[in-house]
Amino acid sequence: MLNPAGWTAIAASIVPLVAMLVVVVWAFSMSRPAGLLRVRGIDVLYGLVLGGALRVVQGWLSAGDAASGAFPSLLRVDGRVPAGTWITDVLAPVTVAPVIEELFFRGVLLVSVYTVLRRPLGKVSAGVVAVVVSTLAFAIAHSLAAGSGAVVGVALLGLVCALLVMLTGRIWGAVLVHIVYNAMFVALALVGTFWG
Repeated sequence: MLNPAGWTAIAASIVPLVAMLVVVVWAFSMSRPAGLLRVRGIDVLYGLVLGGALRVVQGWLSAGDAASGAFPSLLRVDGRVPAGTWITDVLAPVTVAPVIEELFFRGVLLVSVYTVLRRPLGKVSAGVVAVVVSTLAFAIAHSLAAGSGAVVGVALLGLVCALLVMLTGRIWGAVLVHIVYNAMFVALALVGTFWG
């Protein structure tokens, strides 16, 4: 059974994702670039290599943070991980959040900024502005819950995902990069929680 704090944490995780999902559904019902939702085998390789590399870089950035231990860990109450923590800190970051966030920040925001600016600025300038806007919005959205090393890591994640979408014209590589990045953190947190 979840305590009230557990429900609060779940609501704090779900409400922004639902809001982003509403925008994604609305925007995609209006229009989306041809090929954006296409999947290629190389997208899996992008996800594994880039997601893993970004997690290693984020680890290096956080190594200087005095508050960080050898491994992150999950909240434990009376020696157990509460049910709400499993939902908000294990399940959602690996399955739901990367898909919705990439569809919102890259599939809607990046594509919209690029589309609006492509004619007046040209393709290259519009692409640069779209990547920067998407990356900044992604980093700001994650800045409240992250330390300084994590914000830089998240900004790098946003930058790589935005560039991947701009260069390939597909979103699933970026989604997989995000999933691998988050899954590696969850794996480290589980190690830190149960064996640390």
